[in-house]
Amino acid sequence: MNATPALASLAEAAGLLIRWEDVHGTPRIVEQDTLQSVLDALGWRAGTPAQCQQSLQHCLHERAVPSLRTVQLGEPLVLDVEGAGEWCDERGHTMPATRARPGVWVVPEQPGYWRLRVGQDEHAVAVAPTRCFSVADATGLAEPRSWGAVLQVYAARRAGDDGIGDSSAAQQWCERIAAAGGDAVALSPLHAAGRIDASFSPYSPSDRRFLEPVYAGTLEEWDMAEDDAPDPTPADGLIDWAGAAARKWHRLQQSYQRVTQAPEALQRDLRGFEQEGGAALAAFARCNAAAMGQRDPALQVHAQWRAARSWQQAQRRAQEAGMALGLIADLAVGFTADGAEAAAAADTALRGLVLGAPPDAFAPDGQVWGISSYSPDGLRRSGFAPFITLLRAVMRDRGGVRIDHILGLQRLWVVPHGAGSGQGVYLRYPLADLLNLLALESWRNRCIVIGEDLGVVPPGIRDTLAARGVLGMDVLAFTRAPDGDFLPPAQWRRDAVALTGTHDLPTLEGWQHGDDLRWRARLSAAPAADSAQAMAARCEDVARLARAVGTDGAAPDALRLAALRQVAASPAPLALLPVEDALGLRGQVNLPGTVAVHPNWRQRLPSPLPLRTLDRSLQQFAAARRRQEH
Repeated sequence: MNATPALASLAEAAGLLIRWEDVHGTPRIVEQDTLQSVLDALGWRAGTPAQCQQSLQHCLHERAVPSLRTVQLGEPLVLDVEGAGEWCDERGHTMPATRARPGVWVVPEQPGYWRLRVGQDEHAVAVAPTRCFSVADATGLAEPRSWGAVLQVYAARRAGDDGIGDSSAAQQWCERIAAAGGDAVALSPLHAAGRIDASFSPYSPSDRRFLEPVYAGTLEEWDMAEDDAPDPTPADGLIDWAGAAARKWHRLQQSYQRVTQAPEALQRDLRGFEQEGGAALAAFARCNAAAMGQRDPALQVHAQWRAARSWQQAQRRAQEAGMALGLIADLAVGFTADGAEAAAAADTALRGLVLGAPPDAFAPDGQVWGISSYSPDGLRRSGFAPFITLLRAVMRDRGGVRIDHILGLQRLWVVPHGAGSGQGVYLRYPLADLLNLLALESWRNRCIVIGEDLGVVPPGIRDTLAARGVLGMDVLAFTRAPDGDFLPPAQWRRDAVALTGTHDLPTLEGWQHGDDLRWRARLSAAPAADSAQAMAARCEDVARLARAVGTDGAAPDALRLAALRQVAASPAPLALLPVEDALGLRGQVNLPGTVAVHPNWRQRLPSPLPLRTLDRSLQQFAAARRRQEH
């Protein structure tokens, strides 16, 4: 049933998209029941026309006076206030404020967080750079040809790692990639997970502001050499998350108990870390300790300190090895509704709604992720404080950040708790404000920004992101002409990162052999004819790729290496090679839309590593990047 005029007006004011286009360009209209359920969850009563009208007036009034205004350098600030004014920066320095004309103010030429004082009133204003910090800024090259790897941190191995990868294992990968000429290693999310069990996903964290301690490696200034205990990874090569987490926390407990034996400089650093974290760290420690059944929240503080310092150490070593960027963080799109970040968010978080996605190329049936995020109204009310805090947390001690589902800065697919993905609706977010803050924090932290712009992409969003210096993602499987042929490298985007694949896609080897299709067939009730048709279409795609890269798709390893060179030859300022593709592995990291039935987020890298395959892959990837410089 279509929405009534009163309901439609309220939905529009609240940011809901009644009409939208799916991945095939087909127009869709959201049902009235869905609109009412989502509006109620957002706090806007919509049961009757009178309630809709009352909520509409309240909604419009609430948005009339923002807590924080954002503006780009060179743009005017529209603020209709009378009287003499002055600008005050974060250090308390002031300067006269001038008007370009009545109601329009000239903003300072220095980016930052300012206050415009007019009489007794103050107006908070964030003045943002026109674009984010870039690969060119990091390398000092006008047209950089940087490259790096993508590493699922938990999958990496090292001696004494207790069955799960950590910062020390990632540091070893940084040294390996740097030695081959690479500038970056992009990491899987490192967010605090809370209690870890067999269904763990790095994209369903408890708190993105803090780090997951099980990924903390050794600290060179304190830890002794680790023992060469047998690798506890099961024979099937899959991570036992609960067991690995228990072993890591046992080591963290030992570290905590002997902290008084640490060098005085480290003890002072720990005390300073706790003071700097303040009330937010203390609240997180209490919440996480309770969730994990720990009696002493101070253990959580100690674990956070170890995690922060071990990753800081890894970034320092990466840069000392010659990397221009070093570590690239991954920012998940949301957090669990019962975790520490949700508890700290109070009324700025979405309540009664979970995030997901309508059907797209990744998941034909759509997805319900079961996580929450901040509400657009909550962000506005708080002056975007949670968003700013989050950016600073994930950018600290990193050379870049990849924002998962960056389309969420414009709109998120929200679903009432317990409903299916088809019962959702897009909720608009203040994109211009969020991009201004992203650019500002990017420069402050000298951190490049990569946005995952895949899935159902709204018209114009890629151009908007590119104009602000946010790099998109060109993935081999999707970088095609309208007829389905693979685009030659010269036609790939110059404002995107080039990749052979992502964690949600089959590896090059797995794709070539149709492993993902076999998994889908095994897990679905689709007729055998449909599976056969899908496999036939895949064989044609493999032939298309072989023609595009000029190789024999049947020759062992030839297609994979040619595909690596194809991606590396793109004009992108940064090309990233997933470690799984560099090693020629077939196992897919994550099969979207599945839980428990596929070994998502559990596959460790082989031991020993096939170094001959790895070295050849890195050499060919690096050589293809270098050839394009001339």
